[in-house]
Amino acid sequence: MISNAAIVPVILAWSDVFPRQSSTTITVDVTKKFQTMDGFGFAEAFQRANVVVNLPAQQQREVLDLLFNTTTGAGMTILRIGIGSSPDSSSDHMNSIQPKNPGGPTAAPKYVWDGKDSGQVFVAKEAYARGVRSFYAIAWSAPGYMKTNGNENNGGYLCGVTGQSCSNGDWKQAFANYLTQYVKYYQEEGINITHLGFLNEPEFAASYAGMLSSGTQAASFIKVLSPTLAAANLSSVGLTCCDSEGWSNQGSMTSQLRSAGAETLLSTITSHAYTSGPSSPLSTSRRVWQTENADLNGAWQAKWYSSGGAGEGMRWASLIHSAVVNSNCSAYLYWIGVQSGTTNSKLISVSGSTYSVSKRLWAFAQFARGATPGAVRVGTSGGSFSTSAYLNVDGSLSVLVLNTGSSASAVSIGTQGFNTGTKAKATAWVTDNTRDYAALVVDWAGGVVNGTVPSRAMVSFILSP
Repeated sequence: MISNAAIVPVILAWSDVFPRQSSTTITVDVTKKFQTMDGFGFAEAFQRANVVVNLPAQQQREVLDLLFNTTTGAGMTILRIGIGSSPDSSSDHMNSIQPKNPGGPTAAPKYVWDGKDSGQVFVAKEAYARGVRSFYAIAWSAPGYMKTNGNENNGGYLCGVTGQSCSNGDWKQAFANYLTQYVKYYQEEGINITHLGFLNEPEFAASYAGMLSSGTQAASFIKVLSPTLAAANLSSVGLTCCDSEGWSNQGSMTSQLRSAGAETLLSTITSHAYTSGPSSPLSTSRRVWQTENADLNGAWQAKWYSSGGAGEGMRWASLIHSAVVNSNCSAYLYWIGVQSGTTNSKLISVSGSTYSVSKRLWAFAQFARGATPGAVRVGTSGGSFSTSAYLNVDGSLSVLVLNTGSSASAVSIGTQGFNTGTKAKATAWVTDNTRDYAALVVDWAGGVVNGTVPSRAMVSFILSP
């Protein structure tokens, strides 16, 4: 593997070149603003983090850099962390911080913490060391003794939510305390949980950990969890809901949250993209994240483009673009970053001490390195490519151009409202079948960026004032 750190982009002063005569013209209007970006990421839940922990030191460092390094890797900025509910850690179970019923919902809690959390603490610390500051902790289920079916698996509801009662009492407050303590444990490890969720695909009674809920029922718990966090001086933790299986159902749940008066207690509306993907904005005043999607069952595919298959990198670049541009998503997360096995459920596949990197990772790199946290998506027009642009906090302007066609094309990019200044420079970075995130020659002349987008490729044009 060739390190991107060894590649130096060619930068030409705009007085040294002339604009190309034939090109597609793209105009970026930085005065036309859309959503603020929070980032891009993945999970290492259900003990997948232990795959990273168990790698030899060199390969472990390489894999972590591929995921999080902002100059040689994908530069991911969000880590999704699974909050356990299992009484044990057998198989791929996520162990609970209170594996046994303490004696009822009002009994003194009996929390336990091993400082590892199935390897997730290690990965979180390594992510933090590489610049990650957004940590999304989410429970798939409450512990079984808090639920109507007495089991973390096979659905069941949290005892005490709207329409659901249990003979052993109302567990809403106890579960709120449980989640709050989990956040505190990570705080003690030097990791600030920035976002907190308590449901995962709540319309689906899975054979593994999960919990059923409607939006109305979720609202009844949110009204308990929000003040509990505030009382613990954790008001900065943003509450999320509801990680539905798909966009359509999440839209319905969001409407129920609003009707129940709980939407304003949330920072973020979250959804997966399995049963229906993001095709239009959700009706909400909150930020929106797509928090899980993957080609779960397809045979391992590392290519950018082959035949248009579900695991190919170019397809994932298209999916991310659509979610961000058509649905105003502020974040997009893949299911798993690193895992063993032969499917596309992860971005990096590990076998023993070796690993294989998919081009899906580099599709994410185009967005994660181009639209850094706090960036604002701005308007673009012109051309037939999938184009988006982002005004970053450092003042740079990233223009991301995805060409899914079979022919290369010259492009000219002009701006409106962007102060290039006298010391402005332009760079470009390409991802395709033969390049991960490699430098391209780009010309800067008369305030216009001139470059080429190869066939079936994605290029980030970065303008730095």
